[in-house]
Amino acid sequence: MSVSSCKSARAFNLINGPMTTGPINAITDIAGLAVGHVTLRDGGLRTGVTAVLPHQGNLFRQKVPAAAHVINGFGKSAGLVQVNELGCLETPIVLTNTLGVGTAFNALVRHAVAGNPDIGRETGTVNPLVFECNDGFLNDIQAMSVSERDIDAAIVTASTGAFEQGSVGAGTGMSCFGFKGGIGSASRVIELDGKNYHLGTLVLSNFGRAGDLVLPDGRRVIPPKAKPVAEKGSVIIIIATDIPLDHRQLDRVAKRGGAGLARMGAYWGNGSGDIALAFSTGWTIHHDDNRDVVPVMMLNENRIDRLFRAAAETTVEAVLNSMTFAPETTGFRQSWRPSLADWLADYEG
Repeated sequence: MSVSSCKSARAFNLINGPMTTGPINAITDIAGLAVGHVTLRDGGLRTGVTAVLPHQGNLFRQKVPAAAHVINGFGKSAGLVQVNELGCLETPIVLTNTLGVGTAFNALVRHAVAGNPDIGRETGTVNPLVFECNDGFLNDIQAMSVSERDIDAAIVTASTGAFEQGSVGAGTGMSCFGFKGGIGSASRVIELDGKNYHLGTLVLSNFGRAGDLVLPDGRRVIPPKAKPVAEKGSVIIIIATDIPLDHRQLDRVAKRGGAGLARMGAYWGNGSGDIALAFSTGWTIHHDDNRDVVPVMMLNENRIDRLFRAAAETTVEAVLNSMTFAPETTGFRQSWRPSLADWLADYEG
């Protein structure tokens, strides 16, 4: 296996849908949005942290509208209840493994309090948002190796522009359709009133039964040494846009991430935690606003089908990128996952 064979899904001519991609075809096509990783790969460890920052200002003071949609709730995420009650996001989004959720929650609280000393005293508390997938097949998950320092580092080092995909950050120990999964991303351009906007998606892929994967060209893929097992993985879908949307519209967009998963052959099994979050940077909710009535920006509902298509297309491409960028991996107790990139290279050869 050669790591050099790992490249984008488009490099293998896996094109999903007719819409135009953003300049770097990633969630960071949304101006100001940043992504950071910390990867832990040592001995039996195959895990890490990925942080998504909607903007690089004070998120507690300048919240962004958001909505979460639970496709199948076999997961241990933190913060979803308040996101859907109040319709906003006020911390970075942290992705990690299942047993790292509590650590990430604490780290996000400390990060928010450091920038806002009035939290819990002169003003309300903060709602950390943490998502997880179980990387216990490739990773020694009982080591509980993710630390608050790792969370801090992922946030502090988050940057705009292109970022690493595949077996990195929270995706280091993930599996997808029997192959190596991980972090993937994609974006689409949406023209409204003569101006180009973007919708981008980042996924943490850890779902799908081996043999169920359907590629955009219709091929069904069976990984080498595949064994029939129950669907008990998870996937986290983060959808971002610079189009101004309200909470209800964001909820509708988040649901379309599930359409992308279904296109690939997933059926959201009993043991799978499949969750989508959508947020908009098109307007902000000011924590200290003293006005009784505040203006809200939102999309004309008659144009929202463009976002629905973009959400489905980018989810598919992001999942494929999470796999084609990931090399073959051997992990804890000699567990092993092949690379989809190798399978595609052999098929073309």
